[in-house]
Amino acid sequence: MSAYITLDLERILKEILQVVKPQQDDRSTRLQVINELQGVVESVESLRGATAEPFGSFVSNLFTRWGDLDISIDLPNGAYISSAGKKRKQNLLVDFQKALRKMGGWRRIKYIPNARVPILKFESSRQSISCDISIDNLQGQMKSKLLFWISEIDERFRDMVLLVKEWAKAHDINNPKSGTFNSYSLSLLVIFHFQTCEPAILPPLRDIYAGNVADDLQGVRANVERHIAETCAANIHRFRQNRTRKVNRSSLSELFRSFLAKFSDIGLRASELGICPYTGKWEYIRSNMRWLPKTYAIFIEDPFEQPENSARTVSMGNLTRVSEAFERSRRTLNSADQNRGSLLATLVPPQVSQYIERAAPLRSPTYNGGCYHPQPTRPQVYRNMHMPSQTRHQFQNMRLETPQTQHQFQNMTVETRSNNSTVTRPVQANHNQGQQRWRARSDR
Repeated sequence: MSAYITLDLERILKEILQVVKPQQDDRSTRLQVINELQGVVESVESLRGATAEPFGSFVSNLFTRWGDLDISIDLPNGAYISSAGKKRKQNLLVDFQKALRKMGGWRRIKYIPNARVPILKFESSRQSISCDISIDNLQGQMKSKLLFWISEIDERFRDMVLLVKEWAKAHDINNPKSGTFNSYSLSLLVIFHFQTCEPAILPPLRDIYAGNVADDLQGVRANVERHIAETCAANIHRFRQNRTRKVNRSSLSELFRSFLAKFSDIGLRASELGICPYTGKWEYIRSNMRWLPKTYAIFIEDPFEQPENSARTVSMGNLTRVSEAFERSRRTLNSADQNRGSLLATLVPPQVSQYIERAAPLRSPTYNGGCYHPQPTRPQVYRNMHMPSQTRHQFQNMRLETPQTQHQFQNMTVETRSNNSTVTRPVQANHNQGQQRWRARSDR
């Protein structure tokens, strides 16, 4: 592989990241939507005391500028984890749907009651942000936090997830509705790649949390979340401080190429082997009683909800197309005949490619109804954002702390709700009494 080809790909990947990474305004817009949804929740009698809590890519910090919002309406249940049945969740979503229509400001409302997790899909009219609402989705919230903590082990993980998502969209294999990958399974593929490259960048996820998170979410919520967070903090710190492990210094372009190569024959492997981020290994399906009988085209085990298959949406008919996308992209990126246009066509959807070619790195797009609209602003590096103090929803930090304070959460105070559950609230920033630092929610 020539140094020129590698450098050219590395430069283009950085350009793509500069375009797709969210800016401060993107976070601010999503927080505004969350606040508005909290207002809708408070207008529904059957949801009295409930809160609208984000999860998914927004909380794990793996979202792009045009990413959707996943929201869980958390029902009050004192200090204990709520466990509403599916029928009750369906009824509450119907109540919420009626309130959305009554209040206005929301469009493309679609209720999906018979999904594995009942959801309500819609879009905010003013901000054009697509939303998925579910009830008591604590599993989703904890998975999001775990992905966020994992991303802090190595910054290349977040970059790779964003790049893989755009690549998958370019090849139309990031759409569970049409029988291909959801974004969560793509993130797990990146984790698995980082576990199995040489030397490994990430450990088997059992070395971070040895239990099954989904099974452990019962009892006093503050205690459960604290236990998971402290366990992960200690194990991540142990992994990072291990002086004997070899350090992987691969560039993004090298990691991206090896990612495509690793899964280019996935169509053949999937008939016998499952992908297991929990152990960090390919596992023979016939030897894993948890996965039998095999009823899926490809098996990517959810490490936090074993033995669920995160890739259950991938159909047998689309598995060949998925495998071809990996192999075709691998050949293109390794070809000496490649040019900038062919690279961009392989790596990102046409809208993003056109924008990069037209606007170069000094502009950033907004996304509205499928169209990218350039803005004359320089992309901003990721930083903690500030929001007006009157903003109702408090989006708080989940960052696992430094070794000296890894079992504590800095800049937090604990409040008691009227239902006796506890929530953490951020301390007011000293340098600006008119603003607060808003961080991802973390009940403790």
